[in-house]
Amino acid sequence: MAALILSPLAYTLLRPPAARGRGEADVALFHAQLAELETQRAEGRLDEAAFNAATVEVQRRLLAAPAPQQLTAPARPSLLLLAALVLVPAAGVLLYVERGFPDMPSATLAVRQEADAQDEAMLVQLRARLATADPNTQLGRQGFILLGNAERNRGRLAEAVAAWERALAGGFDVGLAGDVAEIEIERNEPANALRWISRGLAMQPQDARLRFLAGLAEARAGRNEVARAIWTQLLAEAPADAPWRNIVQERLGGLN
Repeated sequence: MAALILSPLAYTLLRPPAARGRGEADVALFHAQLAELETQRAEGRLDEAAFNAATVEVQRRLLAAPAPQQLTAPARPSLLLLAALVLVPAAGVLLYVERGFPDMPSATLAVRQEADAQDEAMLVQLRARLATADPNTQLGRQGFILLGNAERNRGRLAEAVAAWERALAGGFDVGLAGDVAEIEIERNEPANALRWISRGLAMQPQDARLRFLAGLAEARAGRNEVARAIWTQLLAEAPADAPWRNIVQERLGGLN
């Protein structure tokens, strides 16, 4: 793949295009114009008088064109660059030969099921350990955050919300509250999402993510005018180069 990607660069370096001077380029252009005039006359788009007048003008310019210049040959490509064109693919092949496994088959269904079963067993153990954990401790809070991440990755959104809410009970965090709000919107529970968004905005009223989620929750609840007002104000106060402006504008344009 490296050799294929670098091949156009190698061709350009090894066979650079011949340089043309101003005079040579002008002569080539005028000859092309004369050929075009011949074609137009043959097709009936130019009468004889117009053809003769245009031909005389192009010939006059051809005679006035500067004489071809003696150009120096293109500079030879750097030896270091040429060496890189060879060494990069060669290094890729050597690394693949040493560490690659071209004959490794795809994981079978049984292997994947076994891996899923192991992951599920670890989750069961984690839930059991956190059953009596105190979210007010650092260890307990981190455990509930970890459990919420695992539940979300396995598509169990309600369980993820429950775990993260236990973590938030041990200490409110704006970012984690936004994560809970996102899942609640995904679960079509905008009222629950707005509850966490409101708490987050009370601490950080200019948080762009929470303000966007507030508009999203209002739109999901059917209050499009409220969502429009939220997003319009967010765009008005956002920096011109904010990377999320296009997303907000698209959502705003999609409101009825």
